[in-house]
Amino acid sequence: MILTVHTLLSPYFLLLSIGASALLFTIYKLLPVLLSPFTSTLRNLPGPPNTSWFYGNLKEIQAAEQSTLHNAWVEKYGKTIRYKGWLNTDRLYTLDTRAVGHILSHSYDYPKPEMSRFTLSQVLGAGLLIVEGEQHRRQRRIMNPAFGPVQVRELTGIFVEKANELCDFWNEEIAKHGEPARINVLDGLSKATLDVIGLAGFNYTFNSLNPHGESNELNDAFSTMFQSLTQLNANLMRVLKVYVPILRVFPDATTRTTENAQSVMRRIGMQLIADKKAEIIKAANAGEKGGSLQSRDLLTLLIKANMSTDIPENQRLSDEDVLAQVPTFLVAGHETTSNATTWCLYALAHAPEIQQKLREELLGVATQNPTMDELNELPYLDAVVRETMRYHAPVSGTIRHSAKDNVIPLATPFVDVNGQVQDVIRIHKGCVILIPILAINKSKELWGEDADEFKPERWITGVPEAVQHIPGVWGNMLSFLGGPRSCIGYRFSLVEMKALLFALVRGFEYEPAMPAEAITKKMAIVQRPFVRSEMEKGSQLPLMVRPYQRT
Repeated sequence: MILTVHTLLSPYFLLLSIGASALLFTIYKLLPVLLSPFTSTLRNLPGPPNTSWFYGNLKEIQAAEQSTLHNAWVEKYGKTIRYKGWLNTDRLYTLDTRAVGHILSHSYDYPKPEMSRFTLSQVLGAGLLIVEGEQHRRQRRIMNPAFGPVQVRELTGIFVEKANELCDFWNEEIAKHGEPARINVLDGLSKATLDVIGLAGFNYTFNSLNPHGESNELNDAFSTMFQSLTQLNANLMRVLKVYVPILRVFPDATTRTTENAQSVMRRIGMQLIADKKAEIIKAANAGEKGGSLQSRDLLTLLIKANMSTDIPENQRLSDEDVLAQVPTFLVAGHETTSNATTWCLYALAHAPEIQQKLREELLGVATQNPTMDELNELPYLDAVVRETMRYHAPVSGTIRHSAKDNVIPLATPFVDVNGQVQDVIRIHKGCVILIPILAINKSKELWGEDADEFKPERWITGVPEAVQHIPGVWGNMLSFLGGPRSCIGYRFSLVEMKALLFALVRGFEYEPAMPAEAITKKMAIVQRPFVRSEMEKGSQLPLMVRPYQRT
């Protein structure tokens, strides 16, 4: 009888032991986080009061439009401040260009925080946007050749073709509704840039701009995955999963909705990789007979570089590493460009004199199908694109954390809460740092009193000397970041944006569909536009559009 009782009770004791072990492990992982506010090296920095023990100031930031809350904090507390993150932890926010330059140039000492990597990797996998350290170095080294100017030049024809197809798409809309027609320009640009990255990224046809086309598996899978990306608002369970990995075996709503989509993307992606490997091998075997590789898409170039004999076997990417770049290409190559071009058309709609000046320059080009070099030789188009990327940077900020205790140098000292002047910031391992892209892009201290104006002429008359200290990879701004983790595809994005604007500004006139105050921005990977009175309709940016008639 005693044996029977012990036999019956043993599973309960086992479960109790597992539960107790899990609890102890959770406490072990969370205790340093809970104690960090009392030991934080940032606790003497000025900053706003905490409004929530669990959320810190994060809900305030999420509720605010763009960087308005950060700007208010900077005006009140200075440009190097402390604010609160999850579980009352201290975070660093600074507009100091020397500090930001230090962080970006030492990017492997300042990787993305574990929470960001975990949530993004659930959808994107271990692609270039996610991986850190040596894995990132290896992926970047092999991928770099695919994004050089020579390769982008060869892809420009795809950009122009899809820009012209978008013109046809909008002309059909106008024919249905009369002119001027209210058109959600974000929708059309999202379709066009998805078609572009499909063809230019891996020679895959999405056919999004064909109003009579049927949806395909990859398009549906990508739409599901992107929807998940826009819903990565952290909750208690997701925070716990970061610190207690065993909890990751229990799927949440996000993982459940993406599992099938990931399966489809994996199957199609692996087939694409196999086909491209076979093509590369066939071209190599036919080399002596004049055979050559026909496909010039990014994935083919990446696989070709990865198979090169110049790459040691132990430095090559696995098929899993290559596969992880497919969703990375889709998100990074599609969402940012469509968003930036949307905001550019919005800015032009509110500045008709700038719109007309740009149109006159574009109409001076004799062809409807310009090359990359012809697009890059248009000075006012270049100025408009630069000003758009400054004023409407698609990503308003990015998060990093310190992999070790460190000291960050400052160009401008600050006064701490004890009245002491500090010329460096001492940070502890695990300290979270916000890189304020948009705030630096629009800083009056750097850009002058007209920093809040959309003014392409600043790029022609000459930007202030102070912006030379902004540590960006392009254009004296942070829109594409800087350092080893700067955007690998910035040339691709810029030429694609120029091709889209070339066709769309030559072909149409744009006017606001509603007052500027009716439009707001919310972060969902990028700064997506919403109509305040139509938030339930999701992201959109309606403009009044009519075909341009030459006089």
